[in-house]
This record gives sequence, structure tokens and C-alpha cells, in this order.
Amino acid sequence: MINNYQHNTVLLHEAVNSLHIKPNGIYIDATFGSGGHAKLILSKLNKNGKLIVVDRDPSAIKVACSTLDNRCYIIYDNFSNMIKYIRQLNLLGHIDGVLLDLGISSIQLDDSNRGFSYMKNGPLDMRMNNTTGYTAGYWLNHAKYNDIYSVLYNLGEEYYAKYISKSICKFRKHHSIINTIDLSKIITRSYKSINKHSKRHPATKSFRAIRMFINQELEEIKLLLSHISHILSSNGILSIISFHSLEDRIIKNFMSPITTTNNAYSFSVNQQSILKISKDKKFKFLKKIKPSSNEIINNRRSRSAILRIAQKIY
Repeated sequence: MINNYQHNTVLLHEAVNSLHIKPNGIYIDATFGSGGHAKLILSKLNKNGKLIVVDRDPSAIKVACSTLDNRCYIIYDNFSNMIKYIRQLNLLGHIDGVLLDLGISSIQLDDSNRGFSYMKNGPLDMRMNNTTGYTAGYWLNHAKYNDIYSVLYNLGEEYYAKYISKSICKFRKHHSIINTIDLSKIITRSYKSINKHSKRHPATKSFRAIRMFINQELEEIKLLLSHISHILSSNGILSIISFHSLEDRIIKNFMSPITTTNNAYSFSVNQQSILKISKDKKFKFLKKIKPSSNEIINNRRSRSAILRIAQKIY
């Protein structure tokens, strides 16, 4: 059995219900996180049902290992590499549903040692898997101005990316950017000199952009979508919860049969490849769901969430 968590899982029932769980089916929770979706999926499976859970965060895998039962198979890796394990299990084309809850969990955000939050002082890490790759701090202290600007402007959609990038480069000439408060103060000072009436915290977009870059979050989505049809069975369901407009555009274009041209995210998305995947793999868009007003009141993190659901057809 899975323990109860304090974390509020976004669109919990809507996402799990969208999978149309068969008691003896095989499902994948590709972003285990704190286990909220996995717990509900397991409650709908009988002893012959199977659940595969995936996460690249060591903390999430530790929770999964200590709480899941023998109906589950745990994958400690990026969800973009999922096909490798499904092939090893001889389950290609036999998965009844795949669920992804993108973005960052409240548990990660609340842990100051992970460096995700501009509100909590901690090391500038921001890695989903904090055992590999370079940290946000290392990148900020070594990246070229143009690279920092490109990330803040394109991934963060930050209007003041130029000013913030210049401030970062100026600061690091004399001091290393070591912790989250250092970075937050640099951004805040830059913002206040040009926009004194911003209602949103000045560091919001920049922190999100840096996190998305460090973890290659958009690339992860694209890679998964490029082989998802090989994973799912005929009529299998793909349900994805996104929290950011760039994520949602990728998913929307993949699920939509209508091709459009939009250069707004050409920096991080090769749109033609995504649209080609959508056409070749024949996914039928089923539904879009947003959180209810009650959920938004009870869980502020859910306010930007969008659940998109599609079905694999032949």
C-alpha cells in the first residue's frame, strides 16, 4: 500500500479517470513524483493489473521503492528513455495508458536544498536528478551572455531578459552566484530599475526558464512523443498535464490533426518534426480539462494546469 502524502496532486481524479482503467490492464505513470496518481491507479487495478512508474528524481524513486507493491515495476531514469525498458519487458504495443504530470512537484519546490525556489535560500542546483549533470549555479557562472539571454527570453518568455542577463554577467565578474537568494536579488534589482509595478515576483520567469533548460524539459517531452505510439496499444490513452505554455503547445500540436505555423517557440521545438509525428502516428484528440475553481482555491499550483487527452488509433 502507498502511504498518504501531504502533497496535493493536481487534477488527480480527472487524469486517472481519463485513462479508462481496465482492472487487468498495464499502465505507466511516467512522472511518479509523490505517488498521488500511482496510488489511485493501483486502487483501480486487480491482482493481474500492472503499473510501471518512472522518475529521474532519486527522492521520488526512494518513495516508490518503499511504498509500491508487487504489481509495480520501477524505472529510475528520464521518461524519454522509457521505451528502452518497455522493450526489455516485451511490452511494446501492450501499454493501455500513459500518464504524465509535467513540471515540478511541491515537494521538490519546498526543499531548499534542491534550489528550485526563489523564496527559499539554498544551493543553486535545480537538477531533477541531482546526482548527474551540471547545476544551475555552475551554468550561470560559466555561460556566455547570449546563452543566458536566449534561455531567459525563449524558455522564460521574459520581456526583460536582456537586462537580467547583463546584471548576472556583471555580478559574476566580482562574485560567484552561489545560492538562490543571490540570483533572486540580482533579478529583483534588475526588475525594479525598469518595472516597479510588477505584481508577479520578478524572479518567477527566470527561475522557471533556468530550471527548464538545466533539465531539458521540452526536449524530454519531444523525445517521449516521438516514440509513444510504439509503447501504447491500439486505442491506448495518452494523458498529459502541463503547466507552461511552451509545454502545452508541443502537446497540443502533437495531439491535434490540424497543422499550424507558430514561430513563438521555434527556439526549443522543431515544430515540423512534432507535426510529422502527429500525422504519422494518428493520435485522436479526445479532451482538454482545466482545474475547477475549487481545486485552484485549495491548490494554487493547479491554476495553470491543462490536462490534454488523446487516443492511439489505426
